[in-house]
Amino acid sequence: MMDHNARPEWTPPPADHPALQTPMMQQYLEAKSECPDALLLFRMGDFYECFLQDAVVASRILELTLTSRNKNDDTPIPMAGIPHHALPSYLPRLLSAGEKVAICEQIEDPKLAKGLVKRAIVRIITPGVVLEPSALDGREANWLAAIVRGHGAHPWGLAWLDVSTGMRFGASYKDEGRALAELCRLEPSEIIASREDSSLHDVIRALLPRVPQTPVDLSDTAPFEQAVSALETYARAMYREGELALQPLQLVPADGVLELPPSTVRNLELLRTLIDGQREGSLLGFIDATRTAMGSRLLKRWLLSPLGTLPAIAQRQRDVRALADSAFMRGETRDALKNIADIERLMGRVCARSAGPRELIALASSLEAIPRIAGLLAASEDEALRELAKGLIGVPEASAEVRWAIVEDPPNSLKDGGVIQAGVNEELDDLNEIARQGRDWFLAYAERLKTASGINSVKIKFNNVFGYFIEVTRSNLHLVPDTWLRKQTLVNAERYYTVELKEREEKILGAEERRLALEQSLFDELRDHLAALTPAIQAAASTLAEIDALAALADVGARHGWTAPIIIAEPIIDIRGGRHPVVEANMPTGQFVPNDVSVDTAKPLMILTGPNMAGKSTVMRQTALIAILAHMGSLVPAEAATVGLVDRLFTRVGASDDLAHGRSTFMVEMTETAEILTRATSQSLVILDEIGRGTSTWDGLSLAWSIAEHIADRLQARTMFATHYHELTALAETRDTVANFSIAVREWQDDIIFLRRLVPGGANRSYGIQVARLAGVPQHIVERARQILQNLESMAIDPDSEPRLAKGPGAKKIKQLSLFALGAPPDPGAPAPISMPVPRTDPLRDALGKIDPDALSPRAAHELLYRLKTLAAAKEAP
Repeated sequence: MMDHNARPEWTPPPADHPALQTPMMQQYLEAKSECPDALLLFRMGDFYECFLQDAVVASRILELTLTSRNKNDDTPIPMAGIPHHALPSYLPRLLSAGEKVAICEQIEDPKLAKGLVKRAIVRIITPGVVLEPSALDGREANWLAAIVRGHGAHPWGLAWLDVSTGMRFGASYKDEGRALAELCRLEPSEIIASREDSSLHDVIRALLPRVPQTPVDLSDTAPFEQAVSALETYARAMYREGELALQPLQLVPADGVLELPPSTVRNLELLRTLIDGQREGSLLGFIDATRTAMGSRLLKRWLLSPLGTLPAIAQRQRDVRALADSAFMRGETRDALKNIADIERLMGRVCARSAGPRELIALASSLEAIPRIAGLLAASEDEALRELAKGLIGVPEASAEVRWAIVEDPPNSLKDGGVIQAGVNEELDDLNEIARQGRDWFLAYAERLKTASGINSVKIKFNNVFGYFIEVTRSNLHLVPDTWLRKQTLVNAERYYTVELKEREEKILGAEERRLALEQSLFDELRDHLAALTPAIQAAASTLAEIDALAALADVGARHGWTAPIIIAEPIIDIRGGRHPVVEANMPTGQFVPNDVSVDTAKPLMILTGPNMAGKSTVMRQTALIAILAHMGSLVPAEAATVGLVDRLFTRVGASDDLAHGRSTFMVEMTETAEILTRATSQSLVILDEIGRGTSTWDGLSLAWSIAEHIADRLQARTMFATHYHELTALAETRDTVANFSIAVREWQDDIIFLRRLVPGGANRSYGIQVARLAGVPQHIVERARQILQNLESMAIDPDSEPRLAKGPGAKKIKQLSLFALGAPPDPGAPAPISMPVPRTDPLRDALGKIDPDALSPRAAHELLYRLKTLAAAKEAP
C-alpha cells in the first residue's frame, strides 16, 4: 500500500480560505468527509476532478499536470483531473498504488438543475471491490477476504468473496496456523478484520505486508458468521448504485482436501517461479490450457485445493480420462469453448448495472454456444461425459431477449444512442424518425440558404455549447442577408442562426434528449431482466468452467503421454517412470530421465544422497507434483502411479532469508521445519532438502540426524530427505523404517557424468569439487580444494600437532597450544583434565591418497600392490 507519508509536500489552505467557501467546493468537502481515506473523483461535466491533497496524489500517480483553481492566490487550491470516459485506463494505476477511489457523480441533469448540480458518492472502488475489466486479470480471482478471531471450538472464521463474479466461500478452523495459512494461500487483494483486534492486523501485516487491510466493526455472532457478514456488509457499502451478483455461500470443510501450506505452494512453484515470479514456468502455467477465463480461475482453485476423498477424486478422474480418450470429443469441445466469454464477470456487471451494449452481445453469443457443447457431450458413448451434459442447461430466453432488443453491432456505450433495435418501442421509433428527418431537413435547408444568399460554402454545424449554427468564412460576409442573426465571431469566420433554424433545433434537440433518455431506460430494463436470470446463467457458467478445466487437464495429459494414477487409502507412493512436467518440457525431446520412486509404510523415510546438480531436487519435486495432480483428479506424468491419500503436503527446500522481520536463512529453515514436525501426520507427504545446511557442520548434522530419527521413529510420514550429510545413511543400518537411495553418477578421469537415475543405496561423496570445476571455478582453486579435502577426510595432523589443513602455499607455521594450558594455573582441587589422544599420520592412508589409477602401468600397479601390502602389515604389527 502506498506510503502516504511519502506524498509530495503542499501547504493546506486555512479552513476559512475564500476559495473553499464557494458552493461547489463546499459540496466537494462534504463528499470528501464521507470517505476521508479514499481519493475522491468529483464529476464536473466530462471530467473527474481532484482537489487539495487528492489532486497532489493523483497527479503523481497518474502523471497529470497539477493546476490550481486560484492561480494568483498566495495559497492555491491544487487541482487535477481526468476525462470521465478514461477512468478504466487510470483506475488500475490508482489501485496498484494502494488507493481507494470514491466516485462522486452528478445525480441530476445539469440542464434541469436549479443552482448547483446535485452530486453523491455512488461507489467506492477498493482493491477488493472492483468490477472494471481493465483493473482485473481474467485468469485470476480477485478475493476480498475477512478473517475473525473469536472463541469456542472453532475460534477462527475465514470468508472470501470475488465481487466481480459473486463467488463466496467460507470456512472455520480450530487453530491459528491453518487459518492464516489459508489466508496466505488465497493471495487476497484486500483483507478486512475487526477494528478492535489490532494484534491480528499486526500478524496479517507481517504475513502479507503488501495487501491493504481495512478495519471494520463486527456483529456479535460466531467467528465464521462474523466473517461472512462482514464481507457482504463491506462490499455493499462500497458499491452503492447497483446490486451485487452474490452467489450462494460455499462451505469449505477443514478436512477433505489436500492441504498445501504457503511454503509448499512457493517451493514447488505451483503458481509462479521462484526466480522471477512469473506464471510461465510454474505448474499452473504448464497445465492451464483452458479456453475461457472462467475455466482458468477454476483450474487454479483446483490446484490450490486438491481433493482429499477417494469418491471425489475418482469422479473427476473419470471425466478427465473420458475426454483424454476421445481426441475428437475433446477437440470439438475445446473449439466450442473458444466462443465463450467470461459469463461470470459479465453477470456481475449486469447486476451492478455497469455492463455496456457490447458486453450484452458477448453474453448472448456465449449463451448461444452452450447447446453445441451440450450436444457434443450428450452424444458421447461415455457415461461420465453424458452426465456432464445434463448439468449444462442453457438459458435461451436470456440470449433471445438480448438479440431482440439490441442492434447486431452496437456502439460501446449508450452516450450517442443507436443501441436499441427498431420495433422494440414505438415511441423510440418515432423519435428516431424525427432524428432521421432532421438530418435530411438540415441538408435541404443548407441548400436553400446557398441558393438564397449565393454563398456556396455555407455549412450548418452543431456543438453542445451553441447548438446548430450557420458558419460563413470572412471572405463571404458581405453576402450574408440581414435576416441571419450573429451568434459567434471566430478568427476566420462568423456564426449565424435564423428563426427557422432555431425552431427546428428546439424540435430536434428535444426529440434527441427524449430519444437518449428512452434508450437508457429500455437498456436498464433489459439489464434488470437479465439480472433476474442470474442464478440460472451463473449455474451454466459454472458448468462451462468445469468442462473447460476438465478438458484442459485431459488435453495436457493426452499430449504429453500422461497416465491415470491409482488412488488408494493406504499411505504409499509408488511411481514408475515419473517425470517433472515443467523440467521435461524445457529439455530437448528424449533427454529427460524418468525415475521410479517408492515410499510406503514399511520404509516411510527415504534418505536421498548424491552429488550437487545430479537431480535430487527434481526427483523429489516431481514426486510431490504427481501427488498433487493425482489428488486433482488429473492424469500424471508417469508410466504408472499408485498414490495413497495425502492429508498435508509439506516442503522445506532452498535457502531464503526474511531480513525484514529479522530472520536469517537458518531461522527461516528451522521455522518451516518446526511447522512440518508439529503439523505433519502419518498420512502426510514431506519433502526435505538439505536440512541443517544453514549452520555449522556439526550443529547441522546433529539436527538433521535428530529430525530424521523423529520422522522414522514417531512421525512415520512418507518422507523424502535429501542431504549431503552422508553420515545419515547409517540410519538404515539401525532402523527398518529407513531406506537409502542416491542419484547415480559415473566418474571419467577427472570429470563426473550425471546419470539422473535414482538407485538403491547411499552415496559417500557429493562431488562438489568436480561440480565447481564444471562451473568454471579457476583450476588452482579446484586443486587446492582437493588437497584440503584429502586432509579433512584423513583428519591429518602432522607430528607437531598442527592440522595439515593449514599447510599450503603461503601458510604460516603455527604451534598448537593445549586448551588447558591457557590462562591461569589450574586449581589443585579441580578434576584432572581429560587426556585427548593426538591423531597420528597413517602411512597406508597417505599412500592410497596419492595414487592415480589412470596413470599406472601394469608393472607399476604390481609394484604398488606389494608396497601397500607391506604398509598394511606394519600397521597391524603391535
